[in-house]
Amino acid sequence: MARDRGLARGLHNELILTLPSFTWLFAFFLIPTLIIFGYAFKPSDIYGGVGEGWTLDTLKGLANPHYYLLIWRTLWLSILTTAICLLLALPMGYQLAVTSKRLRDLLLLLIVVPFWSSFLIRIFAWKSLLHPEGAFKTLLVWLHIVAPETTLLYNSGAVLLVMVYTYLPFAVFPIYAAASKFNFQMIEAAKDLGASRSQAFLRVFIPGIRKGITTAMIMVFIPAIGAYVIPDLVGGANSEMIGNKIAEKTFVERNLPQASALSALLAFVVLLAMVAINQLSVRSRIFDTDTRNRE
Repeated sequence: MARDRGLARGLHNELILTLPSFTWLFAFFLIPTLIIFGYAFKPSDIYGGVGEGWTLDTLKGLANPHYYLLIWRTLWLSILTTAICLLLALPMGYQLAVTSKRLRDLLLLLIVVPFWSSFLIRIFAWKSLLHPEGAFKTLLVWLHIVAPETTLLYNSGAVLLVMVYTYLPFAVFPIYAAASKFNFQMIEAAKDLGASRSQAFLRVFIPGIRKGITTAMIMVFIPAIGAYVIPDLVGGANSEMIGNKIAEKTFVERNLPQASALSALLAFVVLLAMVAINQLSVRSRIFDTDTRNRE
């Protein structure tokens, strides 16, 4: 009886603690999401609002071949951004975890410093740097790496570069947080058993920080797939992403139902990506468990 009362009291305390968070998510996340999904089944009117009644024509409009191209470009840019950020963040997170505290604090400060300035200012700085008369373009021409007529701005390469720069810290911090809890004696043990440094890194360190890698993938992929400011400022007509089309439908064409349909499509793509990442993590964990059992 006393045990049941203790469990009930514990559940009551947990409910009180989590109620503000659930209330916030319900009011400012779930309800707006449901409204967006609802607008996707509404017609638009000539005044830029939402028409009366319900229709499937708005969703059928997503069959436009131009949207297929947008989805494909958005997916490959987001996936490539996530992959590059992970490739850069893994050695950075490892080095941050093994280096001295003084140097680690300095490196963390250098990673955080860009966040002290405005997001737009950083993008405009890259726009100035990649400008045909910018310092970076001038240096590349002087080194004979690119031709003088080469354009570094307004293409998918510029979008990818700025997205990697912008979202790299979102991959570094989760990996560093996981690496700081990793037992590095396991790497030394792997070396004693004959593994090289790279083998120990790939087969011991990376599986040991799997949760941090999964978090980093989610933290980079979700904002990358919804990006629209970066493609708008440093990309061109051939670098438009779904976020740009949603902004155009909302603020230029004033077609809120179509913008809601695109937003619902984007949410569905993000949901599929999160399920895929979760399944990949689960299968990797099962594979590692089976490998240990065989050994």
